[in-house]
Amino acid sequence: MPHAAGERASPPRALVVAAFAILYVVWGSTYLAIRYAVETMPPLLMAGTRFLAAGAVLYAWAVARGRRLGSAAEWRGATLAGLLLISAAYGLVSWAEQRISSGLAALLVASVPAWMLILERVTGEGERPAPLAIAGVVLGFVGQYILLRPELARGASGDLLAAGAVLLSNVAWAVGSLASRRVKLPDSPLLNTAMQMLAGGAVLVALGLAVGEGPRVAGGAVSARSIAAWAYLVVAGSMLAYTAYVWLLGVTTTARVTTYAYVNPVVAVLVGWLVGGEAVGAHTVVATVVILAAVLMINLAPARGASR
Repeated sequence: MPHAAGERASPPRALVVAAFAILYVVWGSTYLAIRYAVETMPPLLMAGTRFLAAGAVLYAWAVARGRRLGSAAEWRGATLAGLLLISAAYGLVSWAEQRISSGLAALLVASVPAWMLILERVTGEGERPAPLAIAGVVLGFVGQYILLRPELARGASGDLLAAGAVLLSNVAWAVGSLASRRVKLPDSPLLNTAMQMLAGGAVLVALGLAVGEGPRVAGGAVSARSIAAWAYLVVAGSMLAYTAYVWLLGVTTTARVTTYAYVNPVVAVLVGWLVGGEAVGAHTVVATVVILAAVLMINLAPARGASR
């Protein structure tokens, strides 16, 4: 399982910076990709096959590099983590993006760091967060509101069920991230990631077939844009970014890792502007400054407690 940062040698700073850059930029771009993919692909099967494909490649790679296949205890731990981080979190977001914009979905995900801090205190995973980290979380919500306000004015939040699904996915993600520190998982981040993807993806595919999504795919109505978006999600969103996330959970604090949730909305809005031709107003610039300041505050906060 991922080790606490204090139990292993510190990784190269350049590698940590690169992993954070992947989380910030790549995961921010995946919201638009998910939106494109579910235009003509059923959400549960789209997400499930995405992770099954990525998981199969990573698992084969890990085995080829001499990693073991995973013990029964490790598969149980990976299945639990995969159910929460992939089946629940990604399944809910993929379903929700049929009804709400990718930008709004990314904005709603910005509450993940707050849930992390709350759950760490409730479960005893960490001590009281540093005041600077708390201030960063609050400031991040301020930036989220600045970005969200125009969406609310335009009625983009009209589908409360979809918005609620994204918020529920945040809880599942926070619980899964913390649970992955307690259960037995492979020491290899590569094998760990692959096993979580295979377990979570298999559950999503089973659910998709159970609710009747199969005929939608068999009908041949999947567009080229959806296929391209799916491929991007497999390679960049799953194989690259998810692996970086799992690795970072083992080498730095939870609060710092989850700063991606504040940066992703900014990236999502910018990608929408560059790729989708969406307008970017002054509020976006202001929100960007506020959110990046929040990320800086959380990253500068002293790491303490069991959450390291």
